[in-house]
This record gives sequence, structure tokens and C-alpha cells, in this order.
Amino acid sequence: MRLGAASTFLFVPGDRPERFEKAMSSGADVVILDLEDAVAPDAKDRARAAVAAFLSDERPVIVRPNAIGTPWHEADMQAISKPGLAGVILPKSEHAGDLETLNARYPHVPLLPLIETARGFANIPELARIEGVCRFVFGTVDFQLDMGIDGEGDELLFYRSQLVFQSRLADLEAPIDGVSLAISDKVALGVESARARRLGFTGKLCIHPAQVSVVATAFQPTEDELEKARRVVAAADTSSGVVVVDGRMVDRPVIEMARRVLRSASPAGHFA
Repeated sequence: MRLGAASTFLFVPGDRPERFEKAMSSGADVVILDLEDAVAPDAKDRARAAVAAFLSDERPVIVRPNAIGTPWHEADMQAISKPGLAGVILPKSEHAGDLETLNARYPHVPLLPLIETARGFANIPELARIEGVCRFVFGTVDFQLDMGIDGEGDELLFYRSQLVFQSRLADLEAPIDGVSLAISDKVALGVESARARRLGFTGKLCIHPAQVSVVATAFQPTEDELEKARRVVAAADTSSGVVVVDGRMVDRPVIEMARRVLRSASPAGHFA
């Protein structure tokens, strides 16, 4: 299981089982079977049964259950407690005690708190310390609603940077950025994904298979970036001190950044 290496996370509505296998072959690093926002209240039972029937060791997936405190949460957690559960994205994550309860119940299942509210954002340091938490997810759309923010660009810059910062302080994997609602606008999706990468995110949620390849490309270094990194590393390997590459001074931090670029070009390895 390589959740930390994954960059593309594809949501599939839990009440659309005919889409499950297609999602697994979409090229996404991780498939998320969704029992929460993508499923209407009158379809919750049907979705839960479909997800439970699909789970198996041969096709591991992450599941997003309904939030703690909803009428469906406990039934969701009972239904998905079986082989093939590769992780749980907990919506409306706000309280460390909720994550402690989940970790005690499923001690070997990675937990991905979904930060969607001001309270959840304020409690990130406490959430990050809970055993089993491996990576934060930014629920940008619900967060805007909770905060009364109109816009998901510069308006969310502070919150995105803080999420990356807090993840680093807690020695967690870099966080996963929220969805792009522009399903057919690949240019906008590419811009949003590239922004997330520059800010320190290493993955992004997708809501349609057509988004997967765009997001995957955005989180991979370009050929120019790879070539520059190779020149830096090659120069460093032949010198014991500070060197100059392309007219720029190259010291230890620059060398380490170049090595990171080369490592990031390695394929993440899909769950599918």
C-alpha cells in the first residue's frame, strides 16, 4: 500500500456499482468509493450494500463513509469492515477523539481526515497526532461554504499553505488538494493542479475519470525540470563544494531539491 506516493484520487458514487471496475482501470492511483456527498439520502442503503459487496483484497479501495453523527455512519463502518479497505477518508473531521475511535476500531487502516470546516482547520495539530492518520485531504468546496469564502484561488492560499505546513510539522505525507468542479475544462484543471503542486501538495481529488491524466501529468516534473535536476545532481557528484550550473550557484539545498525532483518522477504504483 503506497498512499503516500499516490497523486490521483478518483471519487466514484457508491450507488453506481457499474462504475467501480471502470474506475479501477482509469489509471487513478487510488479509487475512493463514496457513501457521503455523492449519494442521495434515499440511496444510502443501496450504496452501502454495493460498496460492501465490491470490497476485496484483490481490488483495494478507500471508502468515504458518512460523517460521524449522521444516521448512516455506524452502518457504513460496519459494512466496510472487511478485506480490501485500503483507507478511510473521514468527512467533516474536527475532533481528535473521533479519529482515535476509528483507529482503535480499525488499527491497521490508514485514516485520511477531510478538512472541510473552520473547526477542523483549527484542530489540525491535534488531528495530526492521532495514530493511524497518514495524510490530510482539503475539502475545498465545503470549506468555502463553512467560511463564507467566495473563490477557491487566492482566497484559499493561506489555508492551503497552512495545511502543507502543519503536515510537515507532524511529519505526515504532504496533503491532497480538493476537487476541481470544471470537469471538461482541462486547462483550468491543469492550472489548479500545478498550483497545488507548487504549494507543496502532492495529490489531488478527482471527480471524473477524464480528470485523472491531467492531474497525474501536473504532479509529475516536466522534461525540462528533470533535465535541470540531472545536471545539478551530476555536477554535485563530481564536486565536493559549491558548484555553478546554468549560471546559478548550487549548494546542498539545491542539490537535495534536484534529487527530490528525480525521485518524484518515479511511478506511484496504482491500486488497480
